[in-house]
Amino acid sequence: MQLPELKIGKLLPRFPIIQGGMSISVSTASLSAAVARAGGIGVLGATGISLEQLKQEITRARALADSGIIGVNIMYAARQFTELVETAISQGIDVIFTGAGFSREIFRRGQESDTPIVPIVSSARAALLAEKSGAAAVVAEGAEAGGHLGTDRSIKDILPEIKKAVKIPVIAAGGIVDGYDMAEVVKLGADGVQMATRFVLSEECSVADEYKQMYLQAREEDVILIKSPVGLPGRALKNTFTDLLQAGEAPHPEECQACLRNCSKVYCIHKALLNARNGQVQEGVVFTGKNVFKIKEILPVASIFQKILAEFASS
Repeated sequence: MQLPELKIGKLLPRFPIIQGGMSISVSTASLSAAVARAGGIGVLGATGISLEQLKQEITRARALADSGIIGVNIMYAARQFTELVETAISQGIDVIFTGAGFSREIFRRGQESDTPIVPIVSSARAALLAEKSGAAAVVAEGAEAGGHLGTDRSIKDILPEIKKAVKIPVIAAGGIVDGYDMAEVVKLGADGVQMATRFVLSEECSVADEYKQMYLQAREEDVILIKSPVGLPGRALKNTFTDLLQAGEAPHPEECQACLRNCSKVYCIHKALLNARNGQVQEGVVFTGKNVFKIKEILPVASIFQKILAEFASS
């Protein structure tokens, strides 16, 4: 099968593979730059870090990316959404991905700065609104995705609907972990894919080894849905923390940094994600996609690309 060409504004990556932006310092410069060097689009997770940290991550990613394409993912639900967008634009970021809500203002800023804006959507209606607002492309994300979810429908169901509704490129996301999955969504019309979970199990991903080991040891039944203070369901791995959460006994926030526009305060999502990222995996939330159990090895990003492309070609 022939690879589709993915053009986002003026950007044309060598391969139509985007590394999903994972926040609270999961997808940092080391990972995103490696993906950019391999010919995809590397995406920094900008939510949950300071404006100064974001500047440093963009600078570091640029230095490591060998002229590859670097983007950021900024969650609309973040209280500092506007400031993060402005910081990324001021640093000359190549593309901005945004989800967990919808902002019309970001498209105006994108047009002014010639920065492509790519919303993450889960319905044809949202995709059409994004296109009319000025989106350069959309990421169609199905229920198989990790982290916060905007739908309970499969990517295989929503992708054809979204593709039919808009003329801009449609990037498929949710449960895609190898080249065979990629081939399946391309056959359904995808112009490219976004993969997050697969790249956590890369040598360049900077999360603690305990985090990666949870991924490697995960069984299909370990992948569950949990409540999030953001107000959306989340897909994560079952652990001590999720057991407490489901029993209504998750620790309440000791202090609040007001990192979200709206927060239920049932627990501190920022602390829970940071704990897991730093290796305290039983004391936090380990977000993951539905098909994490299919991944059985940690590889360099370059090898992951080679494997995905070979699997795609053989499909």
